[in-house]
Amino acid sequence: MYCAKCGVKLADTEHSCPLCGTRAHPDLWCQTETPMYPRQQPPAQVSSRAIMIILTTLFLLPALICFQCDLLLGGTIVWSGYVISALFTVYICVVLPMWFRKPNPVIFVPCGFAAVALMLLYISIATEGGWFLSFAFPVTGYVCLVVTAVVTLMRYVRRGSLYVFGGALCALGIFMPVMGYLLNLTFYEPHFALWSLYPMTPLLLLGGMLIFLAICRPARETMQRKFFI
Repeated sequence: MYCAKCGVKLADTEHSCPLCGTRAHPDLWCQTETPMYPRQQPPAQVSSRAIMIILTTLFLLPALICFQCDLLLGGTIVWSGYVISALFTVYICVVLPMWFRKPNPVIFVPCGFAAVALMLLYISIATEGGWFLSFAFPVTGYVCLVVTAVVTLMRYVRRGSLYVFGGALCALGIFMPVMGYLLNLTFYEPHFALWSLYPMTPLLLLGGMLIFLAICRPARETMQRKFFI
């Protein structure tokens, strides 16, 4: 039972309201359990699908506008292809996983690299560069394999993160001379072979240090105490 004046809930043994002092007469009691004041309604939630449709529209509109402007001004596709391919790549890498409630990075990471490879292929064809198969494709494919392996191991293994990241850094460091050779083969620049030593050295050192910390427990505990990890 509740007080008829302020709505405070009263015990059966109480003869007056402890808050306002109103006499608790049976004729004045409120027998209903309905609260005296309306409850606050929860805010309306925006549908996630509606948000994704809006984001997709925001990507489609600039692409269509650039395509139409390119045709009206030049009569052919010149610069709009680069804009459309860039928007497509960003959409695949950022927006497409948001369509799913629990996106699996093991699937969407290769999809993102595939979108980057398609964009580079279009640029190579549009500029008649001929550098996609000899340089862009092997580099993109190797980096995709390394990153996908790291994401897969971190998602399903749950342990040995130092081994995973150390091995990934060593794999990228070993690939640097190969990248220098591909640059020399594609663009005929011999100095790229020596340039590869600069990124290779810190990558191998950092990767080796992570693997050493993973193997040597005292060194790992010392680093954790010093850096509060």
